Amino acid sequence: MARRTARPQPTQTLELPALTRTCPDCGGPLWAAYKAQRSVTTLDGTVRLRLQVRRCRGTQCSRYHVPLRPEQEGRFALPEHEFGLDVIALIGTLRHAQHRSVPEIHAELIRRGVPLCTRTVSNLLDRYDELLALSLSDTERLRRVTGAAGRVILAIDGLQPDVGHEVLWVIRDCLSGEVLLARSLLSSTRDDLAALLTEVKEAVKVPIAGVVSDGQDSIRKAVKKALDGVPHQLCHFHYLREAAKPIYEADRHAKKELKKRVRGVRPIERKVEGRDDPEAKVIQGYCAAVRSALTDDGRPPLSAPGLVLKERLEAVVQSLDRVEEKRGYRAN
Repeated sequence: MARRTARPQPTQTLELPALTRTCPDCGGPLWAAYKAQRSVTTLDGTVRLRLQVRRCRGTQCSRYHVPLRPEQEGRFALPEHEFGLDVIALIGTLRHAQHRSVPEIHAELIRRGVPLCTRTVSNLLDRYDELLALSLSDTERLRRVTGAAGRVILAIDGLQPDVGHEVLWVIRDCLSGEVLLARSLLSSTRDDLAALLTEVKEAVKVPIAGVVSDGQDSIRKAVKKALDGVPHQLCHFHYLREAAKPIYEADRHAKKELKKRVRGVRPIERKVEGRDDPEAKVIQGYCAAVRSALTDDGRPPLSAPGLVLKERLEAVVQSLDRVEEKRGYRAN
């Protein structure tokens, strides 16, 4: 889509010289050929970059007349892009760290004074994902991150958006929190997962102290094949969920029985409909509290829904008892 509005005028100009003065191929001098300029929109405004471009004049050199641009140019923006790396980084942070939608990201950038359209936000988000994937494949960076602790504890899990789609497998280091590998696979067999674990093992170059995963059979077999002898532990959450299954079933039954005893909220609400006196408002408030207690579940296994419902209903009953006591006292 063509631009409908003019780009804002640059608020500052920076001169960027090419620091390399000798040809990396033939070793001859690099001559100043011409100056180029480009405008980059950053979070601090639009910057005009004046670039000194150099070329090798050696006719026998493979880099003859190949332009060499200033090294500092890559610190501001990607090639042939008009928005700075800081804008791309902010878009990625808003999307993946704060889980904002594209329209919300667009509104935030407009508030910060960055002129762009919604489609540009989507395009820059794609660039962020590409840069993130590239950083994850940087073996040297991963070795620096994991080398600080001297060992890694791998966590492996797969995410399938829908049946029949590819499964995104992610291997993460529990100590540093760094994602070591992320890859989509059509199948999740033992050999496929063992190949991923072997790739990570060769990349990190530090001992693997353990593996954490769920109880999927193919994962267990893959760990046995690729990391024989490495301790393999079931994820704490999965372990707790499996251990809490009998308690969860009993709690679910208790919650169902409690719901049977507090049915009939709607008929009480109908009796006070259209009334605006204080007593009607109190009754409506108690009915809303009971309805909220019935619909708001806990988060098993750490927060049992049946126990949560019991506690909230007891709080409602205690409040009604206190109201009844006050009414009895005033009547006397």
